[in-house]
Amino acid sequence: MKAEIIAVGTELLLGDIVNTNAQYIARRLADIGIFVYHQTVVGDNPDRVKKAYEIAFNRADIVITTGGLGPTKDDLTKEIAAEYFQKKLQLDEASLEAMKEYLLRRNHPITEGNKKQAYFPEGAIIVKNDNGTAPGCIIEEDKKTMILLPGPPREMIPMLESQVLPYLSQYQEGTLVSKVLRICGIGESAMEELIEDIMEKQSNPTIAPYAKEGEVILRITAKAQDEDEAEKLIFPVEEQLRSRLQNYIYGEGEVSLEEVVGKMLIDHKLTIATAESCSGGLLAAKIINYPGISSVFMEGVITYSNEAKIQRLGVKPETLQTYGAVSRETAGEMAAGVAKMGNTDIGISITGIAGPTGGTAEKPVGLIYAGLSIKGKLHTKELFFKGDRQKLRNFAATQTLCWLRQMLIEEGYDRQIK
Repeated sequence: MKAEIIAVGTELLLGDIVNTNAQYIARRLADIGIFVYHQTVVGDNPDRVKKAYEIAFNRADIVITTGGLGPTKDDLTKEIAAEYFQKKLQLDEASLEAMKEYLLRRNHPITEGNKKQAYFPEGAIIVKNDNGTAPGCIIEEDKKTMILLPGPPREMIPMLESQVLPYLSQYQEGTLVSKVLRICGIGESAMEELIEDIMEKQSNPTIAPYAKEGEVILRITAKAQDEDEAEKLIFPVEEQLRSRLQNYIYGEGEVSLEEVVGKMLIDHKLTIATAESCSGGLLAAKIINYPGISSVFMEGVITYSNEAKIQRLGVKPETLQTYGAVSRETAGEMAAGVAKMGNTDIGISITGIAGPTGGTAEKPVGLIYAGLSIKGKLHTKELFFKGDRQKLRNFAATQTLCWLRQMLIEEGYDRQIK
């Protein structure tokens, strides 16, 4: 089955709101074997919305819309759908009563605009909204299906998960099962070179890589008659990938890098302190995302100036004069200094040029050095990234955290505690 997603709203076209709904819906449809080949964004204009419907149904079996179900006059997604299918709008009393109760609990009066939200094209299947005043609906006509959902994700997502996906499961041919492997410490192109032959040979399961905020994700998807059969197809492919990528794979599913590193630190009772310059505390923030990390995370400092590096961390003035603040030498002394200051097993540091100014030919914007002291053993690493200031800072924190994990593995701290 082919589907198309139409997001309705002038605010989307103007860039005032990011269209996260389309991404979520497309991913969830793929999970049940319904593929999205086109996505459309259209403003709150009746003629253009109707034209979008016509184009979509010429190339798709299922059209899902988001937005335009509100109480105002320009919320016309449902009205135009009724016109497109040549159906009258009818009041659904149950939806009206549910709306009244929802508004009453919040001490809001029901308006005429709210009442129009309880009208639906005749014969439509109502999709209840427990988190707002805009119910959705499903219209079936001539082997075509239209699903209308509200725009706010906090309303749309629960409706999709609890009512729409179960409805669409009737169109599912077999079962699609996906497994996600999370990778860091290697770029997307370098990773693809390592597994290129595996990817080229696969048709079922398929392997889809995509980069995300300093890491790479591999999604392995198998189609089969049932979940057990799909998992059997995935297993040998996963084993091949793990054999090639080894320690670059830090986890699977929804696990986060900070969760993996946090657990290693806590399991082995390794105390840690951080010292940051260009990343401005983002590394510390990532580490303390993990619940319970307070048992090992002692402190984090932001030593932005040379004076702070000298006074707080004990970086030698001659090191800064000879090598500069952005150097392996300074990063190493920062890491050793914060470990000494915090009396911790581990000290980890970041220093770099976040831009947009301040770079030179020898030390361009995007150059980053990380330092790591593990029980007195000192390591340094050079990183480089192209991007704006915020992306660069995020990259520095993520890649340094990834490097910490890899160095802990090299030191034997990946072993399970018995």
